[in-house]
Amino acid sequence: MPIGIFGFQALWSPLFIVILLFMTVLFFLLTVKWRKNFIHSEPLTKRQAVLFLTAIVVLFAVKGSPIDLLGHIMMTYHMIQMGILYLVVPPLLIKAIPWWVWKAVIEMPVIRPVFSFATRPLIALIFFNGLFSFYHIPLIFDFIKMSAVLHSLYTVVLFFFAIFMWWPLVNEQPEGHGLHGLKKVGYIFANGILLTPACALIIFAAAPLYATYTDGSTWLKAMELCVPPSTLSGLNLSGPELFSNMPPLEDQKTGGIVMKVIQEIVYGVVLAQVFFEWFRKEEEQADQITEAALARHNNTIS
Repeated sequence: MPIGIFGFQALWSPLFIVILLFMTVLFFLLTVKWRKNFIHSEPLTKRQAVLFLTAIVVLFAVKGSPIDLLGHIMMTYHMIQMGILYLVVPPLLIKAIPWWVWKAVIEMPVIRPVFSFATRPLIALIFFNGLFSFYHIPLIFDFIKMSAVLHSLYTVVLFFFAIFMWWPLVNEQPEGHGLHGLKKVGYIFANGILLTPACALIIFAAAPLYATYTDGSTWLKAMELCVPPSTLSGLNLSGPELFSNMPPLEDQKTGGIVMKVIQEIVYGVVLAQVFFEWFRKEEEQADQITEAALARHNNTIS
């Protein structure tokens, strides 16, 4: 059965499009037109503009396109959405937003202590991975998806903790707040390890875990998160099996595998960047050491 029966609003989320357009306009107003209102500011670079627009497009793809609707029908799409939303979008936004905008925000009296605490590497690791794993406990997962308020709140909170988790790795503050060298490598590996139990629970389960993907009435209630109740009431639907040929257990296992693959790819890319950054700095320091040694040798001779 085609998902088009749920209507344009469910497929393309017009309100979310408006929110993203507002965010985009606000970003360019802050970083271009209103830049002089900041004490410390620099011109917006082409790289930052491209990264921000990329983040907005990717965010729309996973939360405003039919992928969001499919995420309520199949676990596979849900995990694709989770992986991209929390592992791809946050680092893009952190790098896209200029350091002086971040500085103005995180130095606000109310935000400063919270941000300072939440971005400590160990705290960020435990809270993000803990909240992610907690969310995928079957009882919790089904309960949250029964409430639009709880689901929206948990999604936003988890997104902020994803920002906190990525901050020590990718922030570009001139003061150098973050991890360096081998500490970054250890941080990445720790993230991979801590996220594994949640994926393993989903991949190796002997039976479907989530009622929102297997029980017809529970699934219909969860579908109200993205489909207007008035639209659902006019449809004669028994369950998500109408829209997929994949058995629920196989769908669940595939979802867990997809999440793990996305994680490995993203962390692998970041790890490669960390390595090349470390290698470049080592070469620069080696040249400086050589020049200093030559200078001392020449001074000794003279």
